[in-house]
Amino acid sequence: MRHSWLTGLLGFWRVLLKIVYSYPVAGLSAVFLGGVISWGAFNWSLELTNTEAFCISCHEMEDYVYKEYRKTIHYNNRTGVRATCPDCHVPREWVYKVARKVRATNELFHWMMGTIDSPEKFNAKRPELAKHVWASMETTDSRECRNCHGVGFMAPQAQTVEAGIMHGLGEDWGKTCIDCHKGIAHTLPRGFDKDALMDELHERMEKDKIDCRQCHKNITGAPAGDDW
Repeated sequence: MRHSWLTGLLGFWRVLLKIVYSYPVAGLSAVFLGGVISWGAFNWSLELTNTEAFCISCHEMEDYVYKEYRKTIHYNNRTGVRATCPDCHVPREWVYKVARKVRATNELFHWMMGTIDSPEKFNAKRPELAKHVWASMETTDSRECRNCHGVGFMAPQAQTVEAGIMHGLGEDWGKTCIDCHKGIAHTLPRGFDKDALMDELHERMEKDKIDCRQCHKNITGAPAGDDW
């Protein structure tokens, strides 16, 4: 049986090579056309899975994080410019996009296993999932954020005083978007310590001798000429 299977396979390749050899133009044209069709089908499937409709086609995404996202400025705002799921979670560059799709097969596995198929399971898993996303964004210097938000193109005069100060400090300190903007599109996981993050920020500002009154207008300050 094994011998007959191998013989049949070899026979198929002999016939194919004979056709290409006997009719080189037709054979190479067929190979080229087959390659174009295969490439087109691959890119079509890549883009099909890179839509918001696909992202929320399972109830875990539609019922949990998508409902939260619809309440944020990324979904609804005065200009009508909306960031969809792929805009934030899938790279635009082709190589990185394919790599992300390959890693997403792990998510399909957990979907089939029902890892987060209930609100209780999702909330229990959420801190771990959020840390994975944050770590990825830190690694890429918030690449997907910067597709729309370029610090070099911001108009500080159009921002609040506090935002302008913090964006400037973030650049000076080598921070990336996600360092300060966790929870901007989704609810923060239970147990996330916002106070610790603010304490770290204030300690850094104190170390760099940043004037607190730039943000805290009514804070008590030193009398004129005093050095405290």
